[in-house]
Formats: sequence, structure tokens, C-alpha cells
Amino acid sequence: MYGGIEAGGTKFICAVADEKLRIIEKISIATTDPQTTFNQVFAFFDQYPIDALGIGSFGPIGIQPSQENYGHILATPKEGWTNVDFLGQLKQRYKVPIAWTTDVNAAAFGEIKRGAAQGKRSCVYLTIGTGIGGGVVMDEAVFQGISHPEMGHLFIKRDPEDTYQGTCPYHKDCLEGLAAGPALAARSGIKGEDLPLDHPIWDLQANYLAQALMTYTLVLAPEVIVLGGGVMNQDHLLKKIQQQFTELMAGYMEIPPVEEYIIRWGLPNESGVIGTLMLAQKELEDKNNRSPS
Repeated sequence: MYGGIEAGGTKFICAVADEKLRIIEKISIATTDPQTTFNQVFAFFDQYPIDALGIGSFGPIGIQPSQENYGHILATPKEGWTNVDFLGQLKQRYKVPIAWTTDVNAAAFGEIKRGAAQGKRSCVYLTIGTGIGGGVVMDEAVFQGISHPEMGHLFIKRDPEDTYQGTCPYHKDCLEGLAAGPALAARSGIKGEDLPLDHPIWDLQANYLAQALMTYTLVLAPEVIVLGGGVMNQDHLLKKIQQQFTELMAGYMEIPPVEEYIIRWGLPNESGVIGTLMLAQKELEDKNNRSPS
């Protein structure tokens, strides 16, 4: 039996699945203060004899086992959660193998195993909502280096007519600062879901996102790019991004047809939690393979 936690700044989605990864029960817990939140997480998982656990957490997080901050949430804007030893709390409670990564890496893993990127060995997953975050899977494994990818914070070329200063508290006009949901509303005074289809802000939004996807393509060369999050509920936006991406690439690099290369998520609102369950399964399998027979 596998457990999965998709830990977001607003809510924790906790799920338990059987050996075939069929979800038995799933709950949503409001992200309040750490102890209250963890107590509710424990109350849920204590009911089940889980054999492994997968965690995909909001970040930034410590991912280097050799560092003291491994398993901790780092400098997050979520009040009360900075330096919380997330992984340590779970390891103390449950003596099982635990996979630890970001929520977007977990979502990328879910999409390549069960979603829109199924059958591929590599993908980039980008979520576009209140913030912008990205996860990468390479050779069917979650990618990380000295830290995990922070794909929402790269700088892009600002439109000369765009005077908006940006929402990111760290960088102002990085991708997240210029193209996440709050930037749409701040510029127009209208929430993204209520913006008319012909509003000029959509072309600006598509251009900024297409610039980022071009950078990911040139640097990582994934087999497919999957877009998710609330902003991607707009059908017309996907087409605009594909069109602008094609124009920006200008025929450089051999990539699949854009309609097959830049696609929408196959597991809407489920990518993360399914990814955590599959990472739990992988963690247990890896542990068993390492153990002497």
C-alpha cells in the first residue's frame, strides 16, 4: 500500500493507493500552521499500513542528503513554514521508504507515467496559476542538481509596451512576475477566467510563456512539454502559445510538430498526487533492488 502527499501552500492532498496504484482514499487538508497540518496528515495515514510514501512539496526545499537542510522547506513566503523539517516529521512517524521532491517534479512524474507525456522518456511540466513552477523528468527519473529546478524565475524579454513591474517578491519581472495569474488580474483589473477571449493581454501572456518554452527546449531538449494549472483552462491560450513558440524558434532545432510538442496536462488537478504515489512505488522498488537477496 502506497501513500502520497501533494503539499501545496493552500492545501495538502493526501492519498492512499493499493499495489496497482488504485486510489483507495483521498482527502484535502487546509495548509495552516505546520503542527496542525501535520497532525491531520498523521491522522489520515495512521489508518493505513503504508509500505512507502511519496511527498511532493511546495518549495523551495532542501534536496541534498548531505546538507543539513535536507528535507526542509527553505525560504518560502508561506508564513510559519520556513525551515520546517517536513521530511523529518514524516520519517519519525513512518518507518518506510519515502520519496522527497517538489510538487511540480511530482506532477511531471505523474504526467510521464500516467498522463499526457505517457510513453516518453523525458518531459518538462510547467504549471501556470497563482505562481509558475516547473518540473523535469529525464530518462524517466526526476531531475535535480544542486537544487531542484526553479523554472518560473528565469528572465524573459519584456515587451517594450509592457509597463507592469511584476509580482515576484524576489525578481519583480521574471516569468512568474509577468505571466502568473495575479499578473493578468493586476494588469487588466479582471480575473483571468473572466477576461474576454479577444483581450490583447492574451497575446502578451502567450509571448512570455512561449519565450520560456523556447529556453527550456534549447537547454533541455525534452521530448514533450506539458502545460497545466488554472491559467491553462483557456483553450485559446494554448493555440496562441504554440503559434508564438513556432515563430520564436524560427525553424531552429528539429522538434516534433508543435501540436504534439506543447500539450495540455492529461491529469488535470491530479498530476501531483498521482506522481507522489508513483514515486512511493519507485522508492520501494529501488530499496528492494538495493537490498541483498
